[in-house]
Amino acid sequence: MKKVKFLLVAACSLFAVAAMAQQDFSGPEYAQWGDTPEEREKNILNSNFLKESYNNKDYNAAAYYFQELINSCPGASVATYQRGANVYKNKINRARSMAEKNMYIDSLMLVYDLRLQYFGNSPRQGAAFILDQKAREYLTYRAGDRAGIRDAFRAAIEAGGAATNPETLVAYFSNLCDDFKNTDEVTPDEVIAEYGRLAPYFGENAGEYKAQFDTVFGKSGAASCEALEKIFRVKLEAEPDNEALLAQAVGLMSRPQLKCNSDFYLAIAEKYYEMSPSSESAMSLAQAFQERRDYSKATRYLNEALAVEQDPAEQQRLYVRIGLVELLANHLQSAAAAARSARDLNPEDGEPYFILAQCYGLSAAQCEGFTGQAVFWVAYDTMAKALELLAADSDYVAPARSSLASYRNRFPTSEECFFNEAKEGSRYTVSCGLAAGQSTTVRFR
Repeated sequence: MKKVKFLLVAACSLFAVAAMAQQDFSGPEYAQWGDTPEEREKNILNSNFLKESYNNKDYNAAAYYFQELINSCPGASVATYQRGANVYKNKINRARSMAEKNMYIDSLMLVYDLRLQYFGNSPRQGAAFILDQKAREYLTYRAGDRAGIRDAFRAAIEAGGAATNPETLVAYFSNLCDDFKNTDEVTPDEVIAEYGRLAPYFGENAGEYKAQFDTVFGKSGAASCEALEKIFRVKLEAEPDNEALLAQAVGLMSRPQLKCNSDFYLAIAEKYYEMSPSSESAMSLAQAFQERRDYSKATRYLNEALAVEQDPAEQQRLYVRIGLVELLANHLQSAAAAARSARDLNPEDGEPYFILAQCYGLSAAQCEGFTGQAVFWVAYDTMAKALELLAADSDYVAPARSSLASYRNRFPTSEECFFNEAKEGSRYTVSCGLAAGQSTTVRFR
């Protein structure tokens, strides 16, 4: 059967030769195939033979025709290089020795170099595409040449610029971080510099790849708060007012995976905020000061972020944060005010109700006897509303359930209600604490 197949191919080739003999190759449309009609005819035939040899998996013959074409008309057709790359990849996979394999790998890299030389300006698959493909092949076939891999990917990224495939960015940065962890060829400064340089390349639709990029950086060992502080302390001592350098340092150290809150970080973050105030940097500072239990500064920056925020949804989230920080600081009145503002902006969010319930329950200590116990009816109702609205996987669910049980245990007894003329199921208006003025239902413990 195999012999029959090759006889058919040979017959088709002879037919093609006969057909081409009747064509006129003197026209300008054939100029890229040679200087004379005879050269053009020969090269076009060799191109057909390359295609047929490759399709029939005769890679030795295909390699021969590929060499003929790049020697005689290297700029004639991009298909020559597309087929040539596939030919040598197949020959690499069939190599019988390492020396033979390396020879074919060199040939494959040459295919990409020649394609770049003659078709690097192609509008569809030009230099960026060619170098991207070469980098991927280099990673596959030259895995041990770490410096060569980095150089190949850098060339691809330089050619691609902001349009570089995000998968390529992740592949390069992953290998860079691997080399930092496993060799002495890459320094922490280089990893950090490349992270800062490449992060803006990820567009709006690169969420998955951006997440991978950040994860790789976070696990690299170059991204710890201590390592970043060591690097940027020296740089900022030399250029303390360099806004771009401050922006880079603050941006890296404020990443959610790190949550840096050292004296150094807070100092540079506040300095950068003074130079370039923004809602985002105010939020980062607030988080850092909250971690250090400096609630007054945390609240200050949250309020500054709130003052410039225009999006109602973001305003609501800021009010929630302010409420939580004020609650931690035991500023119950301010916490309740922020929670009410958050609730008014989004009545379907459970978190403001959670904060309000906590404020009500804690404010009961300001009251005496039965009036204080009555506050827990409102605290219970508000926490029940929070639990109704909170997502099942919310971090607030468990403490909300625990608080409900605690509030119920603080309800007055039936005897205490009797002596205070409060009948079960009747309405009662709270007169003390932060829940003063609110109407609720009488219940027994």
